[in-house]
Amino acid sequence: MDRKKRNRFIIITAAILIVLLVMIIITGRRESEEPIRMVMKDAVLHEHAKINFFGIIDANPALISAYTVTAIIFVFALIVRLFVIPKFKKIPGKFQLVLEQAVGIFDGLATSNSPHRHKFLGAYVFTAGAYIFIGTMFELLGVMAPTTTGGTIALPAPLADINGAISMGVFSYCVILSGGIAGNRIKGVLNTLKDFSLPISMSFRLFGALLSGALVTELVYYYVTTSFIIPVFVAVMFTMLHALIQAYVLTMLTALFYGEVSAQEE
Repeated sequence: MDRKKRNRFIIITAAILIVLLVMIIITGRRESEEPIRMVMKDAVLHEHAKINFFGIIDANPALISAYTVTAIIFVFALIVRLFVIPKFKKIPGKFQLVLEQAVGIFDGLATSNSPHRHKFLGAYVFTAGAYIFIGTMFELLGVMAPTTTGGTIALPAPLADINGAISMGVFSYCVILSGGIAGNRIKGVLNTLKDFSLPISMSFRLFGALLSGALVTELVYYYVTTSFIIPVFVAVMFTMLHALIQAYVLTMLTALFYGEVSAQEE
């Protein structure tokens, strides 16, 4: 970078910082019209921010997010299966390489934890991991939807709602139970039922981790003096971190317990 370009970059950067500083000084520290307690409560429960679902029922925004993410994944998977996979080559291109690497990671996770029975497990952990990651990253798109009160709301991550997290935890527990039944019949069922707290712990671990990022972002946005740059950085970092960690944690726990209850004892 020559001196002229470097000076221009410095001037532009300084101008942006000065504008942001002036905006912060002008606005000052302004409390929101709604108390922070109510802001945090609405971010969790969405009692006052419902969305009318095709005139049938007033639904939680997270339910609309869940349907939207499911539709996106289904359409994408259908397109890939019909138009992309038939054109795969022995020397993979970039997209084929990324897809094969993603499948290989979850297949390796299933194989290492359940070498005796892993075909269905590999498919499930890949699907669950993809849903958690894409559903969490969906929050960053900021898709707005009208509420029943006349306002608008950005659709949250599907699993940031306690009902979605419990559904994912219970469904994963049922997959583990199916592995026990297939591998050891009644003994496998008993081994699975011994860990009766597993779906609760999986659900609340998933819910708590994803919700913490949303609450931190809401708290930062509550103050205008910090709502220019910091919330963007906080939202992106928390969302990406939780998407990766929670996708790995839930799939790892599912594969681990599935392998334990389905392993046949000598």
